[in-house]
Amino acid sequence: MSDHEVSRGVALRAYAVLRQEGVAEPVPGGRWRVVRAGVQVDRRPLHERIADVITADGLAVGEAFPSASALAERFGVSRPTVTRALEKLETAGVLAGGGQGKVRTVRAVPAREGHS
Repeated sequence: MSDHEVSRGVALRAYAVLRQEGVAEPVPGGRWRVVRAGVQVDRRPLHERIADVITADGLAVGEAFPSASALAERFGVSRPTVTRALEKLETAGVLAGGGQGKVRTVRAVPAREGHS
């Protein structure tokens, strides 16, 4: 807003028009994201996308899981955000270990649900 010297109200009205045209969408936290034509965005929660790393990378039970820093770079989010998602996977029993200086390991391969 300060770059273009417009008020918050003007910016919100502009985003509303962009939303109607299908080129912008609201995201949690009161922010907006530009929708790029032809780009498929995975809208699942981060912990579900991180769980897919196990099958995508072919990890077996007992193998080391990528670090929070590597996952943050891979998914384009902050390390604390990844840490919260990893904690959810530990609680669900998918990952074991973790904590500062400890390597997380795969405890169970997540089952994928079929969709009808």
